[in-house]
Amino acid sequence: MNAITDTGATGLLARYEAIGSALPGDPAVRAAAARAFRALGLPGAGRGRRTEAWKYTSLAPLTDMPFGIEEPPARTAGTSPHSPCLVLRAGLFSPQLSSPVSGFTRFADAPGFGLQDLIAADPMLALNTMLAEDGVVLTVPAGEDHGLLYLTQIGVGGTSAHPRHVLRLEPGARLTLVEQSQGDGRYLANPVFDIQLAEGASLTHIRMLQDDPEAVNLTAIFVDVAARGQYDHLTLNAGGRITRTDIHASIDGPEAAVHLNGAQLLKARQHSDFTSVVRHAAPKGTSRQTMRSVLADHAHGVFQGRIEVARAAQKTDGYQMSKTLLLSGDAEIDTKPELEIFADDVKCSHGATVGELDAEQLFYLRSRGIPDAEARSLLVRAFLAEALEPVADDRIRAELEAMVDRWWTEQAA
Repeated sequence: MNAITDTGATGLLARYEAIGSALPGDPAVRAAAARAFRALGLPGAGRGRRTEAWKYTSLAPLTDMPFGIEEPPARTAGTSPHSPCLVLRAGLFSPQLSSPVSGFTRFADAPGFGLQDLIAADPMLALNTMLAEDGVVLTVPAGEDHGLLYLTQIGVGGTSAHPRHVLRLEPGARLTLVEQSQGDGRYLANPVFDIQLAEGASLTHIRMLQDDPEAVNLTAIFVDVAARGQYDHLTLNAGGRITRTDIHASIDGPEAAVHLNGAQLLKARQHSDFTSVVRHAAPKGTSRQTMRSVLADHAHGVFQGRIEVARAAQKTDGYQMSKTLLLSGDAEIDTKPELEIFADDVKCSHGATVGELDAEQLFYLRSRGIPDAEARSLLVRAFLAEALEPVADDRIRAELEAMVDRWWTEQAA
């Protein structure tokens, strides 16, 4: 291990200075990203710049996390329980744990940085561009149904990972991507997805986040959807010390659709932030943003949903809703739905609800002989059912329901 013991933003910059010359890709792009990150810092930490987008989420806990240069522990045995599956450990592709996938190449072998015009205003994108070593680059040819693909990202204690994933779906292509995030110890996961869907292409993106209780997961997803394309997204988060899902989706062609669903299951002092911006730049687009949060103990949830409708995006249909169930008087939710509309022929709405378990429903179940813990479990599962409803694949739905079961069992213990 290289003897770098600096913490927080200083440690991340020190890591870049130490290994930057060996990183793949255009060094000028990385240097520009380093300058941007040096200016922006970690939001809410040290001298990090405060912005409205990070109003409710502070990365101050990263200030005492060391970011030395450490090779992740070797692991050559074992296989993934899913197939086909691509596996990254500490941000590096693991061929031993992965299966062959058509259309896949490693980012390390052919690095290309998009999104460069956004780096100056986005600290985590700048950080990812500065330190990305590997990732998944996948192209699905026109008209092909690529089926189901698992992407597993494993965090390793004492490391920071900044994978860059690039997905390109050509006209009429289809893909279901199931992303899993897990690991052991205190680590930082900072992946970026750069996704482009061509005309008529369809991507279903399901994310199961079960990071270590000491880990920090900050994921940014950038999606461009062409005419009649569709992006369906579901994030189920039940792990991590700090977790943030930051989605920027742009409807660039007529009759395209973006559906963003999320569910947060939080306990102890976990903090989870689901921030989404959907920009309607073309007519007859449809978007849905829905969040279901179940918060126990001193947990803190955040939902920031924004719909932007350009003047040319007539006949837009946009909707967003946040619903929160508080299981503790000490839990907290910040929700901020926003609409920015410049077109005059649109249908857009938003709303938010916050409440506790319904006492009358609990009484009804208890009066019929159902124990209190089981009655509460039934009500929580019913509350989350709508979030999981769009998942049509029985195997994936079973995995999501198993996550909910594990969380509730641990919470009720």
